[in-house]
Amino acid sequence: MIEKIFHLRDKNTTIRTETVAGITTFMTMAYILAVNPQILSETGMDRGAVFTATVLASVIAIFLMAFYANLPIALAPGMGLNAFFAYTVVINMGYSWEMALTAVFIEGIIFILLSFFKVREAIVNSIPINLKHAISVGIGLFIALIGLSNAGIITGNPSTLVSLGNLSDPAVLMALSGIVLIGVLLVLKIRGALIIGIIIVTLAGIPLGITQIPEQGIVAAPPSLSPVFFQFDFHKIFEPEMLIVVFTFLFVDIFDTVGTLVGVCSKAGLLDSGGNVPRVRRALLADAVGTTCGAIFGTSTITSYIESAAGISAGGKTGLTALVVALLFIAALFLSPVFLMIPSSATTPALIIVGLFMISPVKNINLGDYSESIPVFLTIIMMPLAYSISEGIVFGIFSFVLLKLFTGHRKEISVVMYILCILFILRHLLL
Repeated sequence: MIEKIFHLRDKNTTIRTETVAGITTFMTMAYILAVNPQILSETGMDRGAVFTATVLASVIAIFLMAFYANLPIALAPGMGLNAFFAYTVVINMGYSWEMALTAVFIEGIIFILLSFFKVREAIVNSIPINLKHAISVGIGLFIALIGLSNAGIITGNPSTLVSLGNLSDPAVLMALSGIVLIGVLLVLKIRGALIIGIIIVTLAGIPLGITQIPEQGIVAAPPSLSPVFFQFDFHKIFEPEMLIVVFTFLFVDIFDTVGTLVGVCSKAGLLDSGGNVPRVRRALLADAVGTTCGAIFGTSTITSYIESAAGISAGGKTGLTALVVALLFIAALFLSPVFLMIPSSATTPALIIVGLFMISPVKNINLGDYSESIPVFLTIIMMPLAYSISEGIVFGIFSFVLLKLFTGHRKEISVVMYILCILFILRHLLL
């Protein structure tokens, strides 16, 4: 039965190998079960409900990836996308979390439609490669800034904008220790370094009174979805600024997914002779359906996880690897007290290290051409400084179009880039 579904012999793999690969992938990405509820709860969303929504949406997306696309790739709420949801759309722009969920829902529906046509390729191909790399780098810095701020390592200052926090505070010391600990585990190539670091720091916080042990024990029924389930608000969705929010969710999700699919499939030797991802439309549909279901359940955008590369390194080649990850997510659903007891001092080190992971494309950026490097720089620097992923993208695309236009390189500007630039201008004129 398993052979018939996943074609293990054709991929020269075994059930044991795929199982080990699935466990490895889960260990490297399980931190999202602690981090995502922590981030989204800052918008006022119920943390327990978000935990359940995170698990259920991830499981649906992973099941589709396993059985429909037969690829060893796991999915969950995307880091960067959840930060954009919480810190840009809700906290910075002032929209309710219900409005943000509505934007995610619309993005998911659009993504489903794009998965059936070639519009997705047109959008992806229209963005210059250097800007694609810059977006990942900028999001990495933005996530690191959020982690440093939430940990109290840096704090606001009226005269210098930011400054060091109180480094003698036990919670701050825990966070700093977590960064060092996870760093050591990564250097030693310990699988699951992020989740192991989170667990150790959480345990260290018990005697300090920072970690609160759940009274009901570590095994419990999943928290109710009702506080966040189907909580949509459509009445402001056609405002120009909200259209930019929907576009940004869609834009970042597309590049996250495409980049991850290409990267991990290349590592697994799954690319076809033309360098294309096999069953890519099915893989994208899994992502899109997961995002749509996630919005209904009450969580931010679902995307493919680069941590899947860990499982692929362990030998995973088929959807059976993804299925094992999904089953472990289901098991985690009944361990919600364990994940919800984890304090922010334990999750913020993971945020900061994920920021490091996301800046790796900087080595692929061509800085020799100023018509390319200036938009790249503005994209990267404006995300953390404006505290907004979308503003970084706006500055990058707008400056790219203007610099190419005024320096005689009009042929390098796609029609889609012109349209995006006009939309950005209209956005600021109308708001």
